[in-house]
Amino acid sequence: MEILDILIIGGGPIGLNCALEARKNNLTYLVIEKGTIVNSLYNYPLYMRFFSTAEKLEIDDIPFISTAPKPGRQEALEYYQGIARQREININLYEKVLKVSKAGDIFNIETSKAVYKAKNVIISTGFYDIPNLMNIPGEDLPKVKHYYTEPYPYAKQKIVIVGSSNSAVDAALETYRKGADVTMIIRNPEISKSVKYWVKPDIENRITEGSIKAYFNSEITEITDNAVIFRDKNGTINEIENDFVLALTGYLPDFEFLRSSGIELQGDCLNPMYHPETMETNVPNLYLAGVVCGGKDTHLWFIENSRIHAEMIVGNIVSGKESGGKTRESKF
Repeated sequence: MEILDILIIGGGPIGLNCALEARKNNLTYLVIEKGTIVNSLYNYPLYMRFFSTAEKLEIDDIPFISTAPKPGRQEALEYYQGIARQREININLYEKVLKVSKAGDIFNIETSKAVYKAKNVIISTGFYDIPNLMNIPGEDLPKVKHYYTEPYPYAKQKIVIVGSSNSAVDAALETYRKGADVTMIIRNPEISKSVKYWVKPDIENRITEGSIKAYFNSEITEITDNAVIFRDKNGTINEIENDFVLALTGYLPDFEFLRSSGIELQGDCLNPMYHPETMETNVPNLYLAGVVCGGKDTHLWFIENSRIHAEMIVGNIVSGKESGGKTRESKF
């Protein structure tokens, strides 16, 4: 069996960047992706636009041409999937990594289809696969959705949106404009400060004028077939009629997979341990790249500021680990 120089888990933008960096350095590599190329982006809302401009989303200095100041989901899919095709990146799709273990200096990577061996492993799995659950009665009802794609199914429906981040605000505005009766249940006292600056005034104005109802400092306690029950800022229990709940409360990395791979997790945010200059974890030759590095704090890392991880990791591998393989605690 061939022993790869690098096996990369996750075919998102950062995983693809790691593959390109490996090839530039004449290292044998394979990317394993459980879905399609840049699977998380594929599952984003259909009309989502990035916060950043196109040049900040580029990988390997390949120009990202966008017709708008801020590229959208479809343009990003064309860009990243186009790179995978044109550069003939070695990637296996619809294959899930089940287990990473180590025997001596070699990793064994078990997937849903095969077993691979590699000298180094990069985990670049993002965080979009596991919803941050509310853990309340009724959350498993069919009317509760943790992902939002487009507004049309919610026309003329009474919907409750949980959260106040970009995804929640986009969903609230889009569904309202397609005829939904929208109520937002927000745990915090205001709309998140991280909401895109050109969208934030829109949602605040719609709330102020009453077009979209919002309950701040509030929390859902139960979901039933026909209603949502929540506690408001005064501690009063309220019940409102409801057809759909969009629980857009964020997403989490697969912490169990990280633990089973031997990576130590620290603190309340379960920050994975890694060396900030090499991205090597407490397991020698096992690296992290991209959003997964932030633990529960999924707002630390983006495509824009984690593109550099590929160069850091591959540079460390090529240099023979001049750091001596020692791992410091995460700076977070």
